[in-house]
Amino acid sequence: MLTASLVLVATLFAAGSVAAKSTKEISPYPLGERSVFSERAIAERLQPVGSVCVEGEDCGTAAAAEEQVASGPRSGEQVHQSACAACHTTGAAGAPKTGDSAAWGSRIAKGNATLVKHAIEGFNAMPPKGMCMDCSDDEIKAAVEYMVEQSQ
Repeated sequence: MLTASLVLVATLFAAGSVAAKSTKEISPYPLGERSVFSERAIAERLQPVGSVCVEGEDCGTAAAAEEQVASGPRSGEQVHQSACAACHTTGAAGAPKTGDSAAWGSRIAKGNATLVKHAIEGFNAMPPKGMCMDCSDDEIKAAVEYMVEQSQ
């Protein structure tokens, strides 16, 4: 047992010496500058992460391209996938799952106008517009109609 342990330790030391690298391969900095408390390391952490460019000033780089604006209203399916699916596919906070006709039956019976009103204004645990603040009322209506179609 003791002999096997000594052989194992000797093997590990031999493997470690083969895998060991020179200090230059580990870090280009001298030993005193490798510490997280060295002046070099502190200076790197204190570097600014960005800069501000005021319009009209030459900042040396082109400004970021403006965000693409949608050409028209999103479809009900698109709104459902981007905003509604988080709760209506998992049933989070008691949300009826899209496609579950039993859960949607009593809701559909109240009429689309009521469903759209609840979707826009919020109802029970559902926040107004399901937290899709960039959705128009028409897009919310289309999403409700999509979920109703999928759940009948």
